Amino acid sequence: MLSTLPNIPTQRLAVHVKSAAEKMLHKGHPWVFESSIIKINKEGKAGDIAIIFDKRRNKFLALGLYDPYSPIRIKVLQIHKPATINETWFKEKINTAFAKRRPLLTTDTNSYRLIHGENDGLPSFIADVYANVLVVKLYALIWLPYLKEILPILKEISQCSTIILRLSRNVQQHSDQLYGLNDGQILEGSLDQPTVIFKEHGLRFSANVIDGHKTGYFLDHRHNRKQIGDYAKGKKVLDVFAYAGGFSVHALAGGATEVWSLDISAQALKMAQQNALLNLKKTPLKTISKDAFKALQEMNEQGEQFDIVVVDPPSFAKQASEMDRALHSYARLTRLAAPLVSKGGLLVMASCSSRISSDDFFDTVHVELRKTGRFFKEIDRTFHDIDHPISFPEGAYLKCGYFRKK
Repeated sequence: MLSTLPNIPTQRLAVHVKSAAEKMLHKGHPWVFESSIIKINKEGKAGDIAIIFDKRRNKFLALGLYDPYSPIRIKVLQIHKPATINETWFKEKINTAFAKRRPLLTTDTNSYRLIHGENDGLPSFIADVYANVLVVKLYALIWLPYLKEILPILKEISQCSTIILRLSRNVQQHSDQLYGLNDGQILEGSLDQPTVIFKEHGLRFSANVIDGHKTGYFLDHRHNRKQIGDYAKGKKVLDVFAYAGGFSVHALAGGATEVWSLDISAQALKMAQQNALLNLKKTPLKTISKDAFKALQEMNEQGEQFDIVVVDPPSFAKQASEMDRALHSYARLTRLAAPLVSKGGLLVMASCSSRISSDDFFDTVHVELRKTGRFFKEIDRTFHDIDHPISFPEGAYLKCGYFRKK
C-alpha cells in the first residue's frame, strides 16, 4: 500500500538570511523564521528544498524544507556540509535515531518514540512504535513529498507490520493539499480495532492509534512512571491529570494499597480502568472525573492524605503570551497538592510546557512549597527519557521533580 503514496514534485530554492539567523544556524539551530529571510529566488511550496547560502561569501551554509504555512519558514535538515536528501540520507538519520533507542528494547518494553522531530534531525516529523504498529504523525505538510522514501525505511528498521498516518490539526486544515491522505489512515498492513496493546517495563497498556491524543499515548513519562511504581509498595497514591492511568497502573503493579486517578475526562478514566485490568484481575483504583483544581480543593477541605501525590498537567503555555498564566497555574497546583501529602510522603510535580524553563518551573514549585510552612526536600529531578533526545534549547519541555515531605 505504500506504493500508492502520491508522487509530489519539489524544487530547489536559493535563500539568504539575516546575520543573526546565520549565527544561529552555525550553532546548529534547526529553525529559520520568515522574518529572518532577506532573499529567496522563487516562490516556494511545502516540501521544497531551501538551500541557504552564506551572505558574505555566498557559500553553502545549510539546507532544509520550505514551509509556507509556518512562521518557521525553513525546517533545517543539514548544516555546513551539502547533502542530497534521498533514501540514503534518510536511512542514515533513522538508523542513528534507532541506535539511541536500543537500550529500551532490553527492558521488556516494545513502545518507544523512534523519531523525535527536530531532535533527531527530522523537524515536525514524529514516529512512535506500539508493538508491531508504527504511528507517524506529521506537524507540517513539508513531509508529504518524502513519505514514499521514509516509510519503507521506518518499517524495515522498526519491524512493524502496520503503519498509521496521523496529521496535526494545522495540517488537516490544508485538505486540498493532502492528496487524499487523512488523519488515522492505515497506510500499510491492517488493524482489527483502533487500540493497540503494548508493553512498558513489563506492564501492558493500550493506545488508540487512530484517533487518540498525539499518536495514541504519552510515551515521554515512561521512566517516571516506573519510578513511581518502585516507590508505591504499601502506599496510598493520588494521580492528578491521570489521563489513561500511566502513573496509576505502575503504582498498582508496584503494590500500592489504594490509587485515586483524577482527570476531567471520564473517557480517559475509563481507559485507565481498562489499562489497570490488563495487568491485574482486581484493582483498588478509584476514579474521579472532575476539574483538578476544584477536586484538589475539595480533598483539602475533607482532610484527605496520600503517601504519594503525582501532578502531571497538560501544557499550560503553548505560546509566549501564556507563560505568566502557566507559572501561576503551577504555583496554584503546588499549593493545593502539598497539604495532601502525608508526613514522609512524596510529592511529584511535572511540567510539559516547553516555553517554561526548568529553572522557572522548579523555582516556582520551591517557592510555593516554602509558603506552605511544611518542609519538603527535593530528592530527584528528571527530564526526558532516552527516546526523547534533545538537540536544541527549544526542544526541551519535560521536567519532573520529586519532593519528600519531612
